Amino acid sequence: MNDTGITRLRGGPAPVLDIDDEAEVVGDACHAAAEDGIRNLLRAIGEDPERNGLRETPARVVRAFAEYCAGYAVDPVALLRKTFDEVSGYEGLIILTDIDFVSHCEHHLAPIVGRAHVAYLPSKAVVGISKLARVVDAYARRLQIQERMTADVAQCIETGLSPLGVGVVIDAEHGCMTLRGVNKRAPRLRTQTFKGVLADDPVLQQRFLDAIPTSW
Repeated sequence: MNDTGITRLRGGPAPVLDIDDEAEVVGDACHAAAEDGIRNLLRAIGEDPERNGLRETPARVVRAFAEYCAGYAVDPVALLRKTFDEVSGYEGLIILTDIDFVSHCEHHLAPIVGRAHVAYLPSKAVVGISKLARVVDAYARRLQIQERMTADVAQCIETGLSPLGVGVVIDAEHGCMTLRGVNKRAPRLRTQTFKGVLADDPVLQQRFLDAIPTSW
């Protein structure tokens, strides 16, 4: 092993690492450790991780969770930096409903499958509607509890756009309840957060709630 802490498996000079190389080595080590953890989990449930159908499962699971949790690498507020000032005097609520998302419960790593509904009353600028969906996705692709995700999405929109008001409603099914434990099929949890005029004006708040589809 050389002074970089890396074992050379082939002859020739020791590699010279820059910061990106070091990060890649650390990342590879973390992935290898995670794959070992999945093998241990398979053994713990009575499986043989060396049987043909499971040999590549640890690597697949690690890659899958890297995708499930890709939101940690995203700055949600940065998604709202590009705004549009010319709205031709528009002064009403902007409401985007039925934003599908999949997250994972931080307690059991079970899936949370749901829809988010977002509203804001612009003060000056508006943002492209796809960015609101990306904000939801950035928080969903982390280990979550629904209550925190709801608050985080609302706070991000308030910080990024400085609107007069923000509302966020999330409806979701939780695998930790439907797939294990009490095993109750199709119960949905609703969480909601209102800020600014949407917290203070019940008429405006109700206008947003009425826009949310009742069926799913």
